[in-house]
Amino acid sequence: MRKHALAAVLAIVFGFIFQISEFEWLFLLLSIFLVFMAELFNSAIENVVDLASDYQFYMRAKRAKDMAAGAVLVISGFALIVGLFVFLPKIWTLFF
Repeated sequence: MRKHALAAVLAIVFGFIFQISEFEWLFLLLSIFLVFMAELFNSAIENVVDLASDYQFYMRAKRAKDMAAGAVLVISGFALIVGLFVFLPKIWTLFF
């Protein structure tokens, strides 16, 4: 969660530096909030699974936790793609 928070702060700072459009802000902020929502759901699912399994190892509990973590990974990949679409053209024009 800390790495995602740092990435969000950096994305917002670079958004101000590169003066991205309102449409780009919309997608950037949507991506950030989706990642935070996925992280919150992941934490909630992990806590509920731990409580339901009485903190014992069960393969089904592991699968549930892995699927929740996988959802965070997928949403983070989406956020990365959005960041590339928003910032790569601006970085490209800066250097070339």
